[in-house]
Amino acid sequence: MNTLFRNLAVLAGALIGAAFLTAAPAAAAPGGEHAPEDHAWTFEGPFGTFERTQLQRGFQVYQEVCASCHALEHISFRNLGEGSGPFTCFPDPDAHAEDGHHAEPLCYENPNDNPVVRQIASAYMITDGPDDAGDMFERPGVPADRWPSPFANEQQARASNGGAYPPDLSLIVKARSGGADYVRSLLLGYHEAPEGLDVRPGLYYNEYFPGGQIAMAPPLLEGIVTYADGTEATTEQMAEDVVTFLAWASDPHRVDRNRTGLMVLIYLFVFAVLLWFAYKQVWSRVEH
Repeated sequence: MNTLFRNLAVLAGALIGAAFLTAAPAAAAPGGEHAPEDHAWTFEGPFGTFERTQLQRGFQVYQEVCASCHALEHISFRNLGEGSGPFTCFPDPDAHAEDGHHAEPLCYENPNDNPVVRQIASAYMITDGPDDAGDMFERPGVPADRWPSPFANEQQARASNGGAYPPDLSLIVKARSGGADYVRSLLLGYHEAPEGLDVRPGLYYNEYFPGGQIAMAPPLLEGIVTYADGTEATTEQMAEDVVTFLAWASDPHRVDRNRTGLMVLIYLFVFAVLLWFAYKQVWSRVEH
């Protein structure tokens, strides 16, 4: 029995350690000239959450600034209205605040019934088919569709971007060492090149990009978007918002999984305590 309880203790410790390691942010130092700046994110750690209004602002920055070059191929439109997604709940456009209180937001459990998700999806044309005649055709998107790429193929993407291939952004926060800190630092890392460094034509100096020269022009400019909630669109604010959205896109079910993991750990702890008291009760009159 003592061996059994030692094994249970080791297992509980391993589960707790795994939970914290899984929720921890990626290691720093992406290999560029400068290590990314540390930034406090609301979604970090096992108890982290995504602020829905910030996700909505980040989605706006992605859609108005990034979507013309970068896809979200691993995201479906329906994900925007699921769980902790940016449009699971949103302000009622027909409601008016009364007595200084904001109206209750509209929330939808099924993204297929969500008018905002349906509107976003229908704005994209999706190649589908073949039809009965064997031809491919285009139709408006629906929530179940994957996010379409802005380019038909890699060759077209390179031709439109001076030979550089714009990466898919749905996993960019996971794919880059340094995670969200690196992506944020990269967006804010455009500066004049140091004296003595020749920047090749068509490239821009970025102190966080490996080698210091990047093909992407500075994407964020003061006031390039107008936030619906009145937040000032500074470059720092836009960078934080869009990186938060991309962190969500890289793991849309992160918050739900963290909550489930926490409940499992609580259950295991209570179960271990009950086992301990049962052990003491059963063997209380037996000499060891």
